[in-house]
Amino acid sequence: MIPIEQNRLQDLTKDEIPRYSRHLILPDVGIEGQKKLKAAKVLIVGTGGLGAPLALYLAAAGIGTIGLVDFDTVDFSNLQRQIIHTTKDVDRPKTASAQDKIKNINPNVKVNVYNTMLKSENALEILKDYDVIADGTDNFQTRYLVNDACVLLGIPNVYGSIFQFEGQASVFWAGKGPCYRCLQPEPPPPGLVPSCAEGGVMGVLPGIIGTIQACEVIKLITSIGEPLIGRLLTFDALSMRFRTLQIEKDERCPICGKNPTIDKLIDYEQFCGLKRNEEEKPIESLSIEELKRRIDNNEPLQIVDIRQPHEQAIYKFPNALIIPYGQLYRRKDELDPRIDTVIRCKEGKRSIFAIRTLEEGGFKGKMFNLKDGVNAWTKTFVPDAAQY
Repeated sequence: MIPIEQNRLQDLTKDEIPRYSRHLILPDVGIEGQKKLKAAKVLIVGTGGLGAPLALYLAAAGIGTIGLVDFDTVDFSNLQRQIIHTTKDVDRPKTASAQDKIKNINPNVKVNVYNTMLKSENALEILKDYDVIADGTDNFQTRYLVNDACVLLGIPNVYGSIFQFEGQASVFWAGKGPCYRCLQPEPPPPGLVPSCAEGGVMGVLPGIIGTIQACEVIKLITSIGEPLIGRLLTFDALSMRFRTLQIEKDERCPICGKNPTIDKLIDYEQFCGLKRNEEEKPIESLSIEELKRRIDNNEPLQIVDIRQPHEQAIYKFPNALIIPYGQLYRRKDELDPRIDTVIRCKEGKRSIFAIRTLEEGGFKGKMFNLKDGVNAWTKTFVPDAAQY
């Protein structure tokens, strides 16, 4: 499926024969297939929930070169699902932690580390030398960026995504089928789909989807089986059901259709509505220190906690009005516009969209976003409270 040039193929060493013996005795893989895996170059974008099993299994399978793109560091909250990282890796760069585990599994693998954020300015340069891109990202702007870069470079994009108890996987390869934009022409409105940090995720779910992605990478390189090109595999962990949906190539797609209008990478934050319109009124923030001062001085305030009930169970902010984000619009009349309102969530991100929702709904009161949210508050003022 992926043309690996003959001059890149190398014989397996004496030590590699027993290492990959279970591949070698598979008629569909054999020596030639394993030599293709050894010659292949795979870039994994993101070394989190999806990238962890991807990196582990591709390293074990004998992929010759694995690239890792990530700018984040390991946090305690990652350890529930990002199995490539361990407790001793907390606060280390994820790429460094992942590189160590890859080398422990298979020292024959060459690891290229890009400890940076993938952006329009660097994506083409980073992706261009790889045979397959495996998308392990968790946000829409990077998914569109990876998709568009892959289309422009003619590289297959092995896609995966997860949300709470559900996952998806596919292979987007514009030369042979649809791309991600054919499935999702427009991103959802900002704030509609929470991240794992805000919405939660079942710990084993990314392991299942990431392993499926690794399987698709191996199939593409060795030219075996039927890849998920033109098909979307969906998985529901609660019902333990898989479904396969057909994805049609959109001839009007702006990047892979008959008359493409996108011929270079764009500003994906703007495309996903994450950049503030210059005409929009800026959202005012309140620091946790200022909020505490106003509370201690008994200043009139209404504090609105927009977190979900299961989040409230971890830490409940005293004297706050609890209105989950999804109920905010219809319950806006419960707020007194004569009193300053402080909107709070876990990290100070959902609360920005909540304030926009109230503004669009006609609420005229003064509103503040609690900067960095409940986690910053508990870390500073309630150190015994659990962080999540």
